[in-house]
Order: sequence, then structure tokens, then C-alpha cells
Amino acid sequence: VQLQASGGGLVQAGGSLRLSCAASELAFSEYFLGWFRQAPGKEREFVARISGISGTTRYTPSVKGRFTISRDNAKNTSYLQMNTLNPEDTAVYYCAADRTGSIYDTWSYWGQGTQVTVSS
Repeated sequence: VQLQASGGGLVQAGGSLRLSCAASELAFSEYFLGWFRQAPGKEREFVARISGISGTTRYTPSVKGRFTISRDNAKNTSYLQMNTLNPEDTAVYYCAADRTGSIYDTWSYWGQGTQVTVSS
């Protein structure tokens, strides 16, 4: 199983970015897709997840209303649309896949991470 995250970059506060995560060799629709992030000096934390078939979503409180997770099962790809970014969102963002979708970073499969930097 491979997960390839992309779309990170440098953006000013208030700006937007869209992250993508392409999966291969995975029964995609059977898995939760999620995004986690790790800021310098901090532990990796849950950001958002989306279930396989129904598309039910869950977000960490700090991003709710600003970030939107989605998925395209036909393209084996998930997305994280990030709006109204602030410097506290600066981190390496990781996509992940798992059958149970816990909010803890115990997921089965992980992408390589993509850097998001928000300048003030």
C-alpha cells in the first residue's frame, strides 16, 4: 500500500491550500482516510478523517469550519481543503488510511508527509 501526499507549501495567514492524498494497492472505499499533522517540537495530532462509503467526517476542534476533508473513491484520492490558515497550522501534514479510523495515530498506512508553512 502506498499513500502519496501532495499540495503543501508556503502561504500567508488567511490563505488557503488543498492537500491531496493518492492511494494505490488499497481497497480504497473500505478504509477511513485521515489527515494528521506534526508541528516542530510537538507530537503528531489528528486533524480530520472521512469514512469509506458514507463519507462521514470528523475534525479536531481547532480546524472545524476552516478545513474540509473529502474523498473521490473513483480516483482513490482524498483531499484536505484548508481555508483561513493561521501560523498555528504550520506543520508537516500526513495522510493515512485505516479500517477503524481512530483519532489516535495508530493508523495502518501512512503517506510521507507534506510541509505546510503559514506566515504571519
